Amino acid sequence: MRILLQYTGCFLAFVSAGFLIAATWTDCWMENADDSLEVSTKCRGLWWECVTNVFDGIRTCDEYDSIYAEHPMKLVATRGLMITADILAGFGFIILLLGLDCVKFLTDESEIKLKICYVAGITLLIGGVPGIIGSVWYAIDVYVERSTLIIHNVFLGIQYKFGWSCWLGMIGSLGCFLCGGILVCCHYLFKENGYGRNYFYSLRKTNLRSEGKFDSPHRTETARMYAVDTIV
Repeated sequence: MRILLQYTGCFLAFVSAGFLIAATWTDCWMENADDSLEVSTKCRGLWWECVTNVFDGIRTCDEYDSIYAEHPMKLVATRGLMITADILAGFGFIILLLGLDCVKFLTDESEIKLKICYVAGITLLIGGVPGIIGSVWYAIDVYVERSTLIIHNVFLGIQYKFGWSCWLGMIGSLGCFLCGGILVCCHYLFKENGYGRNYFYSLRKTNLRSEGKFDSPHRTETARMYAVDTIV
């Protein structure tokens, strides 16, 4: 069960971190909502804006001004939140790799590995916070801006809705929450059941048997009992 949960958490952490990174560096946080009236589809990301012709598929992208230039608060804040989420999710995934039982790092220290997985879970939980704030805030801002224009009957030639990059950010953040929750719950579950000590003892017992230092056929029952007591 522990190995299954570790692999599940590792897979979720990998996918979530990938989604967050992809969301940060792709160009479709906003897309035009009235493409039936246009001959091109327009997408805006956090770093550049792209236009794709619907007939020939030609795609052109224009980068925004330097990061030191003045930008809307929505854009600057979302950039900072998503980069923070990327870093925390990446560190959480790397820490989780070190805590896997199959990784030859602190092989004989099962309780320490359990704590490493716990730290990875906390890091992923924290990493999901800026990710969900940035993506949801951006989506709400786009929706409010579009609704305001419709209510006041203002037409600027093009209207936007939040795109698939924003969805990637939200899904990646929710994945971080799910993975972090699994790892934290597993830490308390296995800690209360004394899994770390039992696993460590069984591992030592297996190693001694493989080396011929335990359960030798030439030992008497009393000698085997003393051997167990010595190991304990």
